[in-house]
Amino acid sequence: MTPSVLPAQRPEAAPHLFRPIIFRSVTARNRIMLSPMCEYSAREGLPNDWHLVHLGARAVGGTGIISTEATAVEARGRITPGCLGLYNDAQQEAFARICAFLSAQGAVPAIQLAHAGRKASCRTPWEGRAPLRPEEGGWETIAPSPIPFEPSHPTPIAMTARHIAEVTAAFAASARRALDAGFRIVEVHAAHGYLIQEFLSPLSNRRTDRYGGSLENRARLLLEVLDAVRAVWPASLPLFVRISSTDWVEGGWELEQSLALARLLKARGDVDLIDCSSGGNDPRQKIPATPGFQVPFAEAIRRETGMATGAVGLIRTPEQAEAILARGQADLIVMGRMLMSNPHWPLQAAKALGFDHPWPIQYLRSNMD
Repeated sequence: MTPSVLPAQRPEAAPHLFRPIIFRSVTARNRIMLSPMCEYSAREGLPNDWHLVHLGARAVGGTGIISTEATAVEARGRITPGCLGLYNDAQQEAFARICAFLSAQGAVPAIQLAHAGRKASCRTPWEGRAPLRPEEGGWETIAPSPIPFEPSHPTPIAMTARHIAEVTAAFAASARRALDAGFRIVEVHAAHGYLIQEFLSPLSNRRTDRYGGSLENRARLLLEVLDAVRAVWPASLPLFVRISSTDWVEGGWELEQSLALARLLKARGDVDLIDCSSGGNDPRQKIPATPGFQVPFAEAIRRETGMATGAVGLIRTPEQAEAILARGQADLIVMGRMLMSNPHWPLQAAKALGFDHPWPIQYLRSNMD
């Protein structure tokens, strides 16, 4: 569904970045979304005080939509032992506390549901990212085909029909838990070389059954996951999908296939926004990481398919973010590193753009020229 601006206090007078936006029954106070950013700070998938403070600070700082990091739908779907999960009651209860705080600060709580596939069972980045050995607590990984991410990685198990059914059911179960915990947006992670993108990309999917070969077959797992999630996620609540718009590797997934996928999603009508990232599925990738380097993907998908899009990747200044929205290149600005380094970026951006954004009453003394 295409988002629309609320009939707020003269919304046309506000910068585009600070115009409220509606997805189904959910209203975000502005067009800034915290990008899912792994913190690798959970134990047994359980959110803790780190996650409350990390996410809560960005809500206090004025961000409209606050997304969790990639949250595994089952234990074997975690990237590392420090990754979040939502597959048991304790995790759901801990997330409920976080959702309540985010909502109390005026932000929309969102969760990215994920499965790491062949990129699971690894050390954290500050431990070197290498695969965990069995004696270190490592676990078997699954993938569409028995192709390791890198030669040094163990070969994943090629998924059977049973594996596919288990993963699909796990996404639905986590979506139900997300609803009960108080999340208002679910984003399905189909990017960055994790399981769903492993099915999408011909570099990692060599199957000859109904899940391999044609684009429609390679997209089958994603569509089945979306069906399963929608079966438990209310029609009144929005559903996002994050994709890697290109693999940045010759012969891999590329923009034309992203456009074809977006047209499929548009025709189905169950997805409200495509979060347009890139890369992550092949270590041979060559990414031209310059400011706004992924914005053209969001622009092309929005223009060619009519899907709402989120632009992400090295968007740094209020002026840059405002221009992306004003030119119609995207509907949301999905920010990672800038919000990580400065949780009050939205409040400061509003001032820079001449918009009187409400500040938390506890911080009014700091809102001075």
